[in-house]
Amino acid sequence: MDFEDDRIDITNEGQLRYLTLLSYQYPNIAAASTEIINLQAILNLPKGTEHFLTDIHGEYRPFIHVLKNASGVIKRKIEKVFGNSISAKDKKSLATLIYYPEQKIELILKEEENIDDWYKINLFRLIELCRDVSSKYTRSKVRKALPKDFEYIIEELLHEKPSEVDKKEYYNEIINTIISIDRAKDFITALSNLIQRLVIDRLHILGDIYDRGPGAHIILDYLSDYHSVDFQWGNHDIVWMGAAAGSEVCIANVLRISARYANLDTVEDGYGINMLPLATFALDFYKNDPCNSFKPKLSDGDNYSVKEIQLISKMHKAIAIIQFKLEGQLIKRRREFNLNNRLMLDKIDYSKGTISLDGKEYELNDKNFPTINPKSPYDLTKEEQDLIYKLKSSFVNSDKLQKHIRFLYAKGSMYLRFNGNLLFHGSIPITETGNFKEVEIKGHKYKGKALLDELDRIARVGYFSKRNSKEKEYGEDMLWYLWLSPNSPLFGKDKMTTFERYFINDKRTHKENKTLYYKLTESEEICNKIIKEFGLNVEESHIINGHVPVESKKGESPIKANGKLLIIDGGFSRAYQGKTGIGGYTLIYNSMGLQLVSHEPFKTIEDAVLEETDILSSTVILERQSERKTVGDTDVGKSLKLQIDELKKLLIAYRKGLINEKIEKNNK
Repeated sequence: MDFEDDRIDITNEGQLRYLTLLSYQYPNIAAASTEIINLQAILNLPKGTEHFLTDIHGEYRPFIHVLKNASGVIKRKIEKVFGNSISAKDKKSLATLIYYPEQKIELILKEEENIDDWYKINLFRLIELCRDVSSKYTRSKVRKALPKDFEYIIEELLHEKPSEVDKKEYYNEIINTIISIDRAKDFITALSNLIQRLVIDRLHILGDIYDRGPGAHIILDYLSDYHSVDFQWGNHDIVWMGAAAGSEVCIANVLRISARYANLDTVEDGYGINMLPLATFALDFYKNDPCNSFKPKLSDGDNYSVKEIQLISKMHKAIAIIQFKLEGQLIKRRREFNLNNRLMLDKIDYSKGTISLDGKEYELNDKNFPTINPKSPYDLTKEEQDLIYKLKSSFVNSDKLQKHIRFLYAKGSMYLRFNGNLLFHGSIPITETGNFKEVEIKGHKYKGKALLDELDRIARVGYFSKRNSKEKEYGEDMLWYLWLSPNSPLFGKDKMTTFERYFINDKRTHKENKTLYYKLTESEEICNKIIKEFGLNVEESHIINGHVPVESKKGESPIKANGKLLIIDGGFSRAYQGKTGIGGYTLIYNSMGLQLVSHEPFKTIEDAVLEETDILSSTVILERQSERKTVGDTDVGKSLKLQIDELKKLLIAYRKGLINEKIEKNNK
């Protein structure tokens, strides 16, 4: 801004009032000038590195490992900093130390004869690596990331050069003292955690933290303390959000899926939700039922006895029947949802054991329905009503679950525009002609960005509104709708064939067709249309999705529409790895461009520490910038430029005498 320009209108009282308030933070020309210089310098630093991951599905071990190794970035940093100056074995050992410092040190203490030398060597290496990874940030930002116990010492070591003769002894003495007073283990841990933190500036999770795997609660515990993270809700997240809100139909869905994947430990141990009422109910009503179609899907390493599998199967069937009843009630209550094709229980001939669907009769593979009244199949029995009441009470009163769901609401949304990219979990409803599909909600029609904005609003109403209010009841029902509706951006299929998969052997009835989004977005033109709808630059922006596993082993590419669309579900969930052939993707966006990293399936933390094994990752460069992107090119940069502009206006106000400088008192 040219300081000769008259940018302050003395008659504009609103602007002058704002600048007066700003003057309390920057009370004189010197303070405002210093901040302008500081912000202007930040704009020229390299852009921070963003990592994008999706569809974690409770697989906390590989997920946390990928964050610890920064999808292979830490290994590359070690190679860059040390080159041929240390051996490949030492590089591998250093990487493992950074990922798992406490475990690795415990192992070293049992094996290393001269532990002080080992401490000294690795402290010097960690400081050198830390100096490199912190070089793209301001001292202020690095300082905020420092562990409080070692804040001053680390800052001194990062900004002093041991090669300088005058400071060499000072530098060495700090290291020697850390070792002599027995703080080396804690200091190494602090440096390792700092390196992990600095190599990922921002983490984006594109949905589906919950279901299938054993540790969604562990993932959310870990991310609750993460320095910078956002979520784009997935349909598996939204159904848990509905369950936490108190939606009975969402609770039934959550428990059914947990039983299906033998993952009731997450519910019971992770969230303290009592499963005894469901187990008791299942044994009462399905005691002699083999429940063959409801046997849980077990993963490698699951260790259940025959009796445990039988009990889980009975619980699985019991909650599934309750789910179908509750869904039927909701569908009839909300005719505007247009989900009548999911009404199943009234299409069964209970005397023959068959069901009529789309004009065709199918034999049911399970004909035992002890809790269904054929004349009124969607009514809950008294025992089912009592059970769902107890389960609802457990869900809404689970402190840990409520904490995690509030965190998902605070850090999450239906979509996110960030640094020129459009992030959402599933899809955008589109018509055959490539136009945005209109979806009716409470008598109003929404499409494109407006649809996602309205659904985001309603998802919040369903959780936060006053209990027992009509608004909350509708919001809770909409959370279930977002879980499985063909018009839900989080689902993206024509139907969810849950009943058919359990009760009908003919697999043609199991088919769930993807919506048109997945076909039409092969076109760059359609992708550009979506990007433009969300107010982004079609020349530079990308759409980044999860939700649909990319079948890499069949040659499918995650890169669509000439690079405009990136679908990055590569199979973190073991349930999908047979289809994808890999163990997940990470998309990395740094100052030099976009990289897609594919991971091999993770083994165990024990292997990672003892054998110094790592997830094998391969990297594909998607886009390389001819010039390094800076902070000034990011969303943060836009905000900083606005701050600079306002500060320059404040300088003008000071110099024109419109606002008086505040004189700092010299306290003697």
